[in-house]
Amino acid sequence: MKLLLWDFDETLGYRHGGAWMASLYEVLRREAPECPATMDELETFTRAGFPWHTPEVPHPHLNSANAWWAALEPVFVDAYLGVGLEARRAQAMARLVRPTYLDLAHWRLYADAVPTLRALAGAGWTHVILSNHVPELATLVDGLGLSGVFARIFNSALTGYEKPHPEAYRIALRAFPDATARWMIGDSYRADVLGAAAAGIPSVLVHKPHPDASCYAATLAEIPGML
Repeated sequence: MKLLLWDFDETLGYRHGGAWMASLYEVLRREAPECPATMDELETFTRAGFPWHTPEVPHPHLNSANAWWAALEPVFVDAYLGVGLEARRAQAMARLVRPTYLDLAHWRLYADAVPTLRALAGAGWTHVILSNHVPELATLVDGLGLSGVFARIFNSALTGYEKPHPEAYRIALRAFPDATARWMIGDSYRADVLGAAAAGIPSVLVHKPHPDASCYAATLAEIPGML
């Protein structure tokens, strides 16, 4: 079999208007419109604390969606405290980030995602997602019309390992021991290119060029020809 490991966010799909900072800012504008803070100011307080900021540290103990989001709430609280909100209000707003981020109305697929996935499946490739994401990734994937496209979804929020941690890749490879060809496709040079290389997997970097990436595709539509 031929196996394609796909990152998801900013590779196959994206949150329209922005992801984490946009979600925190949407909550701020909706719940505290009098606060003059900008999105950039919010960002200064969220440069640490997300699991993928420290991929060398596994987190299998965050083994439920509620536990995973609860571990992130202090990051959101600190951001709102940092821009001047009082503690009780910051805590209440932090709990609103989850439903705001997950609102399916904000999520999109890249225009060439489905045609590319279909073309590659027709050429005999098996699709798998290997992504650093939120626990509800599978729900987002289904909601975007991709139900049944992927043989498996390996999600760091559920496995406890963030790319480029070697175990993130090992978990996926152990599930498909008969794969004779394997490629990783993603937008992060660190997580998707270097992480895959450490696991002995070639990769295609997409959407975000890097001078050290040997295979780069500006669009997903280029990938079938490259493989």
